[in-house]
Amino acid sequence: MLVELKDIACGASQRRVSRAVAIRHHDRVVVVGGNAPIVVQSMTNTDTADAIGTAIQIKELARAGSELVRITVNNPEAARAVPAIREQLDRMGIDVPLVGDFHYNGHSLLKDHPECAQALSKYRINPGNVGQGAKRDTQFAQMIEMACLYQKPVRIGVNWGSLDQSLLARIMDENSRRPIPLSSQTVMYQALITSAIESAQRAEELGLPGNQIILSCKVSGVQDLISVYREIGKYCDYPLHLGLTEAGMGSKGIVASTAALSVLLQEGIGDTIRISLTPEPGGDRCKEVFVAQEILQTMGLRKFMPMVIACPGCGRTTSTVFQELADDIQSFLREQMPIWKESFPGVENMNVAVMGCIVNGPGESKHANIGISLPGTGESPAAPVFIDGEKAMTLRGDQIARDFQKVVLDYVQERYGKAT
Repeated sequence: MLVELKDIACGASQRRVSRAVAIRHHDRVVVVGGNAPIVVQSMTNTDTADAIGTAIQIKELARAGSELVRITVNNPEAARAVPAIREQLDRMGIDVPLVGDFHYNGHSLLKDHPECAQALSKYRINPGNVGQGAKRDTQFAQMIEMACLYQKPVRIGVNWGSLDQSLLARIMDENSRRPIPLSSQTVMYQALITSAIESAQRAEELGLPGNQIILSCKVSGVQDLISVYREIGKYCDYPLHLGLTEAGMGSKGIVASTAALSVLLQEGIGDTIRISLTPEPGGDRCKEVFVAQEILQTMGLRKFMPMVIACPGCGRTTSTVFQELADDIQSFLREQMPIWKESFPGVENMNVAVMGCIVNGPGESKHANIGISLPGTGESPAAPVFIDGEKAMTLRGDQIARDFQKVVLDYVQERYGKAT
């Protein structure tokens, strides 16, 4: 035998050690870092001043699986709307914690609108645009003081599109005095990391506990993001928020985000993630939540919903029946999960196989909890169904999709209903 028989390592590297930050709204507590599961979050794109429209989108994101939702707080109208948004969500039974995104005027908005400061569960502060010169330190301090007053955790989110220019100039000057100066790219990395860590240290000096600080260093390049987070993880134990900023639209944004975040997550880096997709006109904002969940689930880091295994199709599968059925089942499972996760614990571990012909169909179906092998081109017009590895029935006729959906529903109620 050419290959030596031995244990082969499988799975992600051990998680980077970090503090645990608790983000609360009433009885709901979402923990970021420590030994907690990696948290999925998203952000609204409504006008926050539209309290009803924003609350509706937050509800959609929360039902899709977003465990934290960030909202823009950019002017007094938005700040005044935040308590109404929180109240509306509470009336709808949506307890997802809200994160307020503050920039240039965050210090005055938090001070002038205490109801807003209290209604939010966490603040996001970008140290690169809280003010210029002497005002920067003062306004940053005012925001941290508000966080201390209301006992709110803070994400210090550095972005290379709005990096503190005075800090960048300082590091460039230091680099110019080196015998062999570092590359401009490395200087940029160092500026991002320094901004995040020095801001966190300053926040602690101002009285914010270290276990209420999360850091992020967002960039738009895949390799840049990987390099920055590998490095910042060496210098601190604050939890890290991962996200490729301005990832883009459609497949480009999905592929870029997946490429960057998957490498870091595999190395044990990252405690919460957001997929920053540019939505298509009229597109579903929840797509960024689904992509985040699918990254974590396909990597084996978390379970959110049953996994649908489906073949890609080939010349043996000229019929589109299996494609339509796979899409129907995927949509059916996603629609049911908000209900099922309350009533059928463990259902997220279920695998469903929808296969298109006899080559791999029966084998894959036997390995899934439930599987169906649809007839390929020229095969007998029958679809055997396998349940827990055993052939249970054969479906025929024009209602295979409806009949198989009922088989799945019955299985969930029988298998996972017992857990309650």
